[in-house]
Amino acid sequence: MAWGTLGYIYFVNHLQYWLIIVVLSTIKIIDLESNSFKTVSIRKEDVQKRWFLVDASDQNLGRMCSKVAKILRGKHKPSFTPHVDCGDNVIIINASKINLTGNKWSDKKYISYTGYPGGQRVKTAQQLYDKNPSIIVEKAVKGMLPKNKLGAAIFKNLRVYNDELHKQESQSPEPINLNNI
Repeated sequence: MAWGTLGYIYFVNHLQYWLIIVVLSTIKIIDLESNSFKTVSIRKEDVQKRWFLVDASDQNLGRMCSKVAKILRGKHKPSFTPHVDCGDNVIIINASKINLTGNKWSDKKYISYTGYPGGQRVKTAQQLYDKNPSIIVEKAVKGMLPKNKLGAAIFKNLRVYNDELHKQESQSPEPINLNNI
């Protein structure tokens, strides 16, 4: 389309907003008030939570956890409300088969503090993995959630298991492929 063939004209007529689009000398009038939609702010009681099952085998840690955090937060739903826990429950299995790229097994540091002077503790990703592989996944997802009471409530909707066995069979979780999200 050449420069000048598309033009927009806005004007107000008796408190009604009109948009006139001029395309190649064809005029189309759109009433902006009739095309407006109300923003849906969902309440905590109206949230419909589902259960999803994620297989972490051969998944990169950060890419997988960012998608899980989006599901936990509820940003994949059209009724997303920032101040409400409107996300779904997620079960992650096979956390022991997670993948870290590059030299992150030895270079990535997890720092904790005991509360006493000189009590700063530093562990590598390999040391945490040897202790419990699910801790790495939990820390990654928790770091991608809000740092407030809502983030703590959302984090309770996550279950991480090192192998394929999990305790939420009665919820009948739906398997989800994160590569398609």
